[in-house]
Parts: sequence; C-alpha cells; structure tokens
Amino acid sequence: MLLHATILAILYYCIKEMATVTDSELLYRIKANPSAFEELFSLYYKPIFGYIFRRTANFDDAADIAADTFLRAFLHINKFEYRGIAIKVWLYRIATNEVNLYFRNQQKHNSLFEKASFESIEQFQHYKFQDKLEMEAELSRHQQFADILTQLKALPVKYQEIISLRYFEGKDNKEISEILGRNEGTIKSLLSRGLEKLRKKCNQF
Repeated sequence: MLLHATILAILYYCIKEMATVTDSELLYRIKANPSAFEELFSLYYKPIFGYIFRRTANFDDAADIAADTFLRAFLHINKFEYRGIAIKVWLYRIATNEVNLYFRNQQKHNSLFEKASFESIEQFQHYKFQDKLEMEAELSRHQQFADILTQLKALPVKYQEIISLRYFEGKDNKEISEILGRNEGTIKSLLSRGLEKLRKKCNQF
C-alpha cells in the first residue's frame, strides 16, 4: 500500500535491526506482503542517501531524491527478479537515474514526505533537522572535499557518476558496471578520462 511508502523515512529511525536475509528471501517476503518493504528500507536507506548527498551536496534535495528513489523501488519491486544483480545494485541504479534527472532539471524536487500527512511527521522533521546539521557540519570540515565536489559537478554526468561510485562509495569496476549497465572496459576508460579532467580542473591530486 502506498501509504507505507510515505512513512518509510520514519521507520528507518524506529524499527529494530533486522536479521540478515538473502536477496531472494527478502524479495519473497516483499512480494508476499508489501509491508516487508520496510526491511529493505532499513537495510539500504543510509548508504543510498549518503550516495545521493555526496552527489548533490545539498541535504534537502538529497532527502527528496532519496524519497523518490525508494518510492520508485516500492512501486516496481514486484517486477524485480533476482538474476545475479543484487537489490542494492538495483537501488543504486534507481538513485543514479534520479540524481541525473535532478541535474538535468536543475530544480528542486517536491518532497514526498511534505505531501503526506501522518502522526509522526514532527518526529521525522526533528530527525531530519539533526541529520542535516551533522552532515553539513561534516562537509564543512572537509573543505578540500567540498572544493573537489564543486569541480566534479562541472564535469559531464557520465564522469560524475563513475567517479562518485568509485571514490565516494568505494565500488569496484565490476559493481559500477552492474549499477550503470556498462561493460567494465568502458568503466575503466571513462574513469581514467574523468580523473584526468578532474585533475586539470582542480590543478592538484
């Protein structure tokens, strides 16, 4: 049910840690009972949000894009079939597409959560405010990273996404290949060219 998707941000803070399950088991649970989607959210919200935040460097936009990412995943999870591609990889694909759409549009998304009405919205807003302070403080403490991020965002998107996945998210070429749907040779080539362009922009490294 769609209402469940709108309250997932709150569930991240209040559900207990789930036992580790395989992708196939998790998919089976979700397809049998959509409310089990909260398990997927609890496992993957933090890394996906972190990836989006490091791509955009804007907390509010990252929160909106993460909401859109998980809503899209919720709406299409029944079509997902485990064929060697992990759920986490699938989520990174969706998040990457949403971030690229954000950059193309260059306009702020309307927050999914602001459209909804539910009892715990004040609690969610409190957590969101605290997270915003912490993450923006972390970013400000690393001015060099912020400067590099500014230069990275000036590169074509095809370089941004590969460099971000490799160096911000710690993904290897195989994982990046799965997320972006490109072969590893192309990933290696784009990464090399992208880094060279970034070096020239930053005049360092």
